[in-house]
Amino acid sequence: MRSNRVLEWLLEEDEPASRYRTLTELLERPADAPETERARQRIPTTGWAADLLAGRDPAGWWVSPESLYRPKYLATNWRMLVLSDLGLTRELPAIRTSCERWMKKFATKGGGLGGNSVGTPHHCAAGNQARALIRMGYANDPRVRRTLEWLLETAHPKGGWSCFSSGRNLDSWEGLSAFAAYPRPLWTEEMRRVVGAAAEFFLERELYRQGTRYAPWFRFHYPNHYYYDLLVGLDLLTSLGYTADPRLEFALSVLRTRRRPDGRWNLDAEHPDVEGAMLRWFRAHPKQRPTPLSMEKVGHPSKMVTLRALIVLKRLDTDGVGR
Repeated sequence: MRSNRVLEWLLEEDEPASRYRTLTELLERPADAPETERARQRIPTTGWAADLLAGRDPAGWWVSPESLYRPKYLATNWRMLVLSDLGLTRELPAIRTSCERWMKKFATKGGGLGGNSVGTPHHCAAGNQARALIRMGYANDPRVRRTLEWLLETAHPKGGWSCFSSGRNLDSWEGLSAFAAYPRPLWTEEMRRVVGAAAEFFLERELYRQGTRYAPWFRFHYPNHYYYDLLVGLDLLTSLGYTADPRLEFALSVLRTRRRPDGRWNLDAEHPDVEGAMLRWFRAHPKQRPTPLSMEKVGHPSKMVTLRALIVLKRLDTDGVGR
């Protein structure tokens, strides 16, 4: 009965993005089934996606045509990441226009994406942009393929990436997420090798063992932007097929413990949810603190968090929502 009530909630008509993903990813309904297609068609006009699109300039940008990255987390880059999660693709002319503008602005000197103002690629930006564009229908675009090649070339020899320094860390999950979104028939042997090594890096650390305990990793968020938490790690590793590895158990125990009695999960916090040096820096420079991109209420049941959690449990074939 608990599962039925959660499903009914996720399938509510007023949020077609949640309804569409529940139908296709939890209930495995065909994409061309009438109810699935109706939900997909309503995503741009109702709910979260419609709210985001309402602030879009016809030329394809939000907030500013100059910087698609700032202000965080309101500018074009951040909204496009969310819209890719909500199921919008290049089939929608507005999305196609925004994708092209985004790719042009973030182009690198090497022909890939995720570049800064002078065309130098950045691991987190490249992984995020590639993942979103693959979901939006650009898996075969040469700019996306070149970005994936660059991620392969720059991966740590022992597996994983780092966004800001040498070495590797759990925070730098974005590169792996791009390959998780990339269609498996298109994977090369090199992709399989690099992805396997990166996945092992996360598993060796049980998705959380890196330095001192970092409390934000134990809170669930949406949007995640470029931040990591245990649900991000679980979603990523299970999407890559790691569903029987005992090293997932600690993160899964946290996920199960955080489940509400009614079967849902709360939105624990909005980003920027930080501690330590970054929190101290924001306190000293309050005008530099990013503005949260709010979709749901903190401390209340979250459809995006619940959907992600149930998808993870479904992949593991354990206490999720049945077919």
